[in-house]
Amino acid sequence: MTNDNHKKKPKMRIHIATDHAGLDLSHFLIAELTKAGHEVFDHGPKEYDPLDDYPSFCINAALAVRADEDAGVQALGIVLGGSGNGEQIAANKVKGIRAALVWNLDTAKLARQHNDANVVAVGARQHSQEEVLELITAFVGEPFSQDERHTRRIGKIGIYEQTGEIL
Repeated sequence: MTNDNHKKKPKMRIHIATDHAGLDLSHFLIAELTKAGHEVFDHGPKEYDPLDDYPSFCINAALAVRADEDAGVQALGIVLGGSGNGEQIAANKVKGIRAALVWNLDTAKLARQHNDANVVAVGARQHSQEEVLELITAFVGEPFSQDERHTRRIGKIGIYEQTGEIL
């Protein structure tokens, strides 16, 4: 009998980015998510700089999620900041990204169930590391409901994003 564990595919490809306020948290999450079997890509920053400009890190993570989706690879993104608001806004500027700010288990699960969010934003200064790990785990593990009303609404957002037409 052979051991094929080394051939297992990762559970999910995850792209993570942060600002200086979430740097320690991102390192914690990278370690925990990797330990859980996910393939995690760090989009920065690489070192602490209180004057860093998080938009480029978050946009790069969102672009990587989008590129993976376009290539048929299942991927999600995580963007972290002091509050998570700016990081969510930056990620949402990438076409095809639906970034959701989450602050409890319900918002983490509903972001996936109802909005098929592909990026999650969390405020690093708002939660403990363990709380954030619980939110991220819930987000990553929750599938989109495929409910017709949610699919229809997401479609309308996509049409506006592509054409500027409001249906």
